[in-house]
Amino acid sequence: MSTDSNGNSDDRIVDYELFEVPPRWLFLKVTTADGTVGWGEPVVEGRAKTVRAAVEELMENYLLGKDPSRIEHHWQRLYRGGFYRGGPVLMSAIAGIDQALWDIKGKQYGLPVYELLGGAACDRIRVYQWIGGDRPADVGEAAAEKVDAGFTALKMNATPELRRIDNPAAVEAAQERLAEVRDAVGDEVDIGVDFHGRVSKSMAKRLVEALEPYEPFFVEEPVLPEHNDALPEIAQHTTIPIATGERMFSRWDFKSLFEQGVVDLIQPDLSHAGGITEVKKIASMAEAYDVAIAPHCPLGPIALASCIQVDACTPNTLIQEQSLDIHYNETSDVLDYLADPSVFEYEDGYVDLPDDPGLGIEVDEDVVRERAEQEVNWHNPVWEHDDGSVAEW
Repeated sequence: MSTDSNGNSDDRIVDYELFEVPPRWLFLKVTTADGTVGWGEPVVEGRAKTVRAAVEELMENYLLGKDPSRIEHHWQRLYRGGFYRGGPVLMSAIAGIDQALWDIKGKQYGLPVYELLGGAACDRIRVYQWIGGDRPADVGEAAAEKVDAGFTALKMNATPELRRIDNPAAVEAAQERLAEVRDAVGDEVDIGVDFHGRVSKSMAKRLVEALEPYEPFFVEEPVLPEHNDALPEIAQHTTIPIATGERMFSRWDFKSLFEQGVVDLIQPDLSHAGGITEVKKIASMAEAYDVAIAPHCPLGPIALASCIQVDACTPNTLIQEQSLDIHYNETSDVLDYLADPSVFEYEDGYVDLPDDPGLGIEVDEDVVRERAEQEVNWHNPVWEHDDGSVAEW
């Protein structure tokens, strides 16, 4: 890495490209004057074109021509430089740029990003596997298959759509699904249950009590983040660890959550919550409140690689979500875009820390360019109740 007479890097950012690829991802390639390439994954699922415009605005109006090594300064400039800040679109755009800058820095120094953030706090990272789909079904058989494949932790949706106050049969159905999985895998396998923000406060209280006998690993997003004020009341109805955070985008969003003292696990997303720089800070805040972290990542390989870099140097990391074979990935999967997919080889439910510099992956650019030619227009389904009113998905 060359420097100017003042000791600053003269390997300026000279180019960037964006690639919208199936199933629902947006990749960012940033190139410096010395030819170093960094990759990021800035995307809001279902809003890829909107985030693309935000990335273009940030790159064109500020980052082109800048020294890529000043990551903290760039983060502050991108976040504080606009009068309006925060939210999923801006923070996801910043996240992907931040990932690419860390990838460049690691490559220029010849080190994985986690080494630049203090070094490894563990030897490997535990991962969990999704089962059951959006409207969960056939979960027992799927759970047994994943455990046979070596996974020791699973996650499933708790319910399909629910009415604000639903009937006993809806609660019983959720209970029976979890019981089916517990019977299939036994007590030594962890089962996370995702409420997906589909559930009202009143139903969340009933559901956590019904699921308690099957001892879930955690219940995730028992209510939408705009109703986080209800979490203390829900917590009074259960001893199950409570997880949330995938739709929270900065340390300021998480501050009041930590002060409540009822959440046990946070799930910030490295492609939504400001990238590596911001999530590392959020994780340190969580550690001070005795809260674990399990980054949200039903996304692509760049997002997952970024998560693993933060996981590796974060002592309160519990487990990592990953999207291999998830129900969204019908057309393309995580490993399709990597030159060497063995970097995400899972053994006994764990993934080893990467050794390669930067994010630790080599993106297969030929595959990216080829699949970017396809029409990609993913949007989440919009569900309706029996009366035609809009349901939470």
